[in-house]
Amino acid sequence: MEFNRGFIRTFTFIAGPLVLFSYGFALSRIDDGTALWGGIPDSWITYIVPFMLLAAVGFLIYWWVALFQIDAKVVDSFRWPWGESDGNGAKRLLLAYALFLIPSMFWIDSTIFHMNNSYSWTPFLVVAILALASVGNILFMMIAYGAWQDGVDGSGLMLIGSIFLGIQVIINDLIVWSAKFPW
Repeated sequence: MEFNRGFIRTFTFIAGPLVLFSYGFALSRIDDGTALWGGIPDSWITYIVPFMLLAAVGFLIYWWVALFQIDAKVVDSFRWPWGESDGNGAKRLLLAYALFLIPSMFWIDSTIFHMNNSYSWTPFLVVAILALASVGNILFMMIAYGAWQDGVDGSGLMLIGSIFLGIQVIINDLIVWSAKFPW
């Protein structure tokens, strides 16, 4: 199977809406959606919600630039910041998208599962899912930074998009939310 920009586009066109569907479906089944905020104080919610929107904008910026603006040959040349280009840039980008989108599909359901069952292992499941999504976000950042080092047009936007996403995914979700949730 060949992993190229077209394959990644198809993957994101399927996986991205599945993330949104999973959130909508889960929220339709829960009695109190505010319980998902866990131990986050109400005053913090007004701070966090704008970063959720900023994260969505950041994701779309990265997605648009990486998969529609940049030439497919350039995508193939994506590298890690410390390495050389080996033609496997599309595989790296697919790995980042998979590590970000697939866990994102399961976060809300795993959280609801924990809230409904409170097994001793369910907090680890939820945090591991958030950690995997964060690793995907970090890979986005590293790919964008490597492209920026190479002078790729649009790489600065990719880097900004991944940082916008990272504020929410890494800081607000993985660190703050996990620390405040009443496990």
